[in-house]
Amino acid sequence: MIARHPLSQYLPRDPRLSVLGYAAVVIALFLTIVFALADIAERFRALNESTEILSQLKERVLDAGSEPSRAANAGPAGSPFVEGPTVTVASAMLLQRIAGAVARAGGTVVSSEVEPQSVQPKDGYVRAIANCEIEQQGLQKLLYDIEAGKPFLFIDQLVVEAQTPSNEGGRMRVLLGISGMWRPQQ
Repeated sequence: MIARHPLSQYLPRDPRLSVLGYAAVVIALFLTIVFALADIAERFRALNESTEILSQLKERVLDAGSEPSRAANAGPAGSPFVEGPTVTVASAMLLQRIAGAVARAGGTVVSSEVEPQSVQPKDGYVRAIANCEIEQQGLQKLLYDIEAGKPFLFIDQLVVEAQTPSNEGGRMRVLLGISGMWRPQQ
């Protein structure tokens, strides 16, 4: 006895089901082709964008290479050392640099002092302590300006007094201990 599938008995009798099945397969294949072509077009667009970005980066490298002095020193301009003929002058330069950074960040220096040291510092560093008032948004800018610029300065101590309702204008008190390598001018 031959087992007959229930679907096979309707296909020969009703040709509309065969046409409908054929149309469904053709539509499915057509949609597969359309989605594959859309994916290929998207990948091609991404490749073109990546190539364009790469060419822009290569142009920047070539432009930087045309300036030999700038290409060799990609950092900020200036000496990496706190310079001055004496420790006193170098300490004054350090305090001036700190006051300028605080002012650029929108703060005010309340007090500042140079840490006592001998005429020739043994480790080569000059140190200063600055007490300032600054808003919370300006603190990050201040820290970045101090550590990213030249001369190279290091924040040895950072004490931030949180805002209280009695503080005027939402300013915080910040105590900074900063050091920089001193190199006497020749």
